[in-house]
Amino acid sequence: MKDSRISKLAETLLQHSLRLKAGERVLIRGHQAAKPLLLELIEQAYALGAYPYVELLDQDVSRQLSLGYSKEQLQTMVDWEMKKYQDIDAVIIAIAEDNDAEMSDVPTDKFQLRGEMMRPVSDFYVNNRRWVLLNYPTPALAQKAKMSTAKFTDFLFQVCSVDYDKMASAQKHLKDLMEKTDQVQLKGPGTDLTFSIKGIPAIPCAGEANVPDGEVFTAPIRNSVNGRITFNTPCPYRGFTFHNVSLVFEEGKIIEATADQTEKLNDILNTDEGARYIGEFAIGMNPYIQHPMGDILFDEKIDGSLHFTPGQAYEEADNGNRSSIHWDMVLIQRPEYGGGEIYFDGVLIRKEGRFVLPELEELNPENLK
Repeated sequence: MKDSRISKLAETLLQHSLRLKAGERVLIRGHQAAKPLLLELIEQAYALGAYPYVELLDQDVSRQLSLGYSKEQLQTMVDWEMKKYQDIDAVIIAIAEDNDAEMSDVPTDKFQLRGEMMRPVSDFYVNNRRWVLLNYPTPALAQKAKMSTAKFTDFLFQVCSVDYDKMASAQKHLKDLMEKTDQVQLKGPGTDLTFSIKGIPAIPCAGEANVPDGEVFTAPIRNSVNGRITFNTPCPYRGFTFHNVSLVFEEGKIIEATADQTEKLNDILNTDEGARYIGEFAIGMNPYIQHPMGDILFDEKIDGSLHFTPGQAYEEADNGNRSSIHWDMVLIQRPEYGGGEIYFDGVLIRKEGRFVLPELEELNPENLK
């Protein structure tokens, strides 16, 4: 018997996220563990009159390839991948990994080489194709969330079932306010940071590119960031998880970075020049995601959170920063996490994780559930 929750999720991905139409070509990429969803996506795509194509992902194969990457090999892959994405209209990526640390022993120079070589491909489909990314429930992901697999599966389907149309409507007010704002100030324990977002578009996200979703993002003017920010959630990257990350900025550049693995943190931030500048600032608001689990697709949407991102900027909200990394780091400002405030041009807009301006109160959790 079919799981109705999988059917509903597939419907959300195809009809809300991608707005897939008859005659369009959709690439469905996913790990073997996501097979129930992949099969449902194929069936529903056919029912819509679309043409599904499938690519199965495998962590072991990806790791083994990564250990020996060369520029010549990757150039051929770039050519193949670019042609593939040119030939499709939309893509769904269903992540269902067995081991989040599988790539942790791949040398940094191999990560950097792949990132640099494959960037034109990712830039092309991110900016020119409709796409959506999600995590499918697995025992490994449940373990990260410190839940049983059954409980985590229930949780995932719940956080993916937000009324995204309602969320999108509520986000319009925050988008408008951000696009009128020059100076932003973030305050909280270990955090006093200022920067400008003047002239950078604000992009509301309500289930179009990520599921689960719930954020509005922009980017700081590249050289405007000054002060310190200290993150109170785990910061996973390249198979490592960093705790107590604190960054000090001067004229946009990270001049000091500390964590429980300070040396490794700085190795990543030294990947290229853009890795020490910020490519994204976002405010999270998914009412069903309350606590971090060390997986950024969930953590960056936490109710009452924000994230600040060393590395590549998105073309939709472009401050000109370029890098082979894009590392979302999350700060929760609800009282149980130490509290904090966000100010726009000196006006308090969110305190201890709750929006305080009347026009933004629709984004508080009780109004989004």
